[in-house]
Amino acid sequence: MVEAVWRIEAARLVAGLARTVRDFGLAEELAQDALVQALEAWPRSGVPDNPGAWLMAVAKRRAIDHFRRQERLDRKVAELGRDLETRPQPDLDAEVGDDIGDDLLRLVFTACHPVLPAEARVALTLRSLGGLTTAEIARAFLVPDATVAQRIVRAKRTLTEKRVRFEVPTAAELPERLSAVLEVIYLIFNEGYTATAGSDWMRPALCEDALRLGRVVAELVPKEPEVHGLVALMEIQASRTAARTGPAGEPVLLLEQNRARWDQLLIRRGLASIERAAALEGTAGPYLLQALIAACHARARTAEETDWERIAALYGVLAQLAPSPVVELNRAVAVGMAAGPAAGLEVVDALRDEPALRSYHLLPSVRGDLLLKLGRRDEAGAEFARAAALTGNERERDLLLARAERARAGPGG
Repeated sequence: MVEAVWRIEAARLVAGLARTVRDFGLAEELAQDALVQALEAWPRSGVPDNPGAWLMAVAKRRAIDHFRRQERLDRKVAELGRDLETRPQPDLDAEVGDDIGDDLLRLVFTACHPVLPAEARVALTLRSLGGLTTAEIARAFLVPDATVAQRIVRAKRTLTEKRVRFEVPTAAELPERLSAVLEVIYLIFNEGYTATAGSDWMRPALCEDALRLGRVVAELVPKEPEVHGLVALMEIQASRTAARTGPAGEPVLLLEQNRARWDQLLIRRGLASIERAAALEGTAGPYLLQALIAACHARARTAEETDWERIAALYGVLAQLAPSPVVELNRAVAVGMAAGPAAGLEVVDALRDEPALRSYHLLPSVRGDLLLKLGRRDEAGAEFARAAALTGNERERDLLLARAERARAGPGG
């Protein structure tokens, strides 16, 4: 129960504390202290009615102790003390701030400050705001866990040493931070859309946080087409949420989903964001291109009506604009659907020695699917089994093991 509460409240708790103490690293330490006290107290007393407010009150008391020990910031101690005395049973929204979304956004922009290297900005924000573990972030970037851990530690130290202010930057400062902010928001969404590890296929709260932040950023910089492209992409992907799991929470793959369960309001919002982006000057960027791909799926009433040739072409443009092994793997899927599994397998096989994909479970998963369509069932089964061994998500592992068993059993299996 404590872990579940922490996943929900951690980002808002850190954001509210960072606004109060003006120190990113200290805010996270205070939040962790509050969590430790919850782990000690709640098993005895039970989870409070408003666990987020309880955590915030404890963290603020810890902040007072910290400032007293340091014999500094007397004014802030007094402010925090008065605040606690006047509100002994605080409301979470009031404790964290009048607008939680603004605090979360401030946290994103603070962690994405240009004093940090780009990869450190993203890692720190995903850890603090997205609630992702170091291992989950490492898998997202296809790098070792230790690399991500070092980035996060150095980033916190740098923000403290440079005394970076906890605020949304001015209009003039926005452009230099925007790309990192968009990357963070989309990675948070992706972790919610398909959880890297654990027993849940999705973490919808992360998707909702990412969507909310994306919409706020779109209003902050309304003339940036990539922001609207990202919002469109998330809206359309989020529209499939209800159809992505079966009765027992098992994953349902895209081509097998009941499209009547797709959220048409989110699809319309996504298509409207695409139109908004297209009306602005400039060429389509990576997020808008991915949104256009998602729109191809959204417009198809059935899986059979999907315009795979257009999707393959869009992936070809994306691969030129933002080349990466993952984009190329996605292009292989589209090519396999548009031109046949042999053509798709040719693209996949060119990626088999790619270092970044060595432990990426979707490479053998895609290869297994293409081999199965070619009738090479034993090879397909081996690839699905390999993919199952690489994924950290229990639901996905079960799905892949079942596919491996069916492939080996033959057409009637």
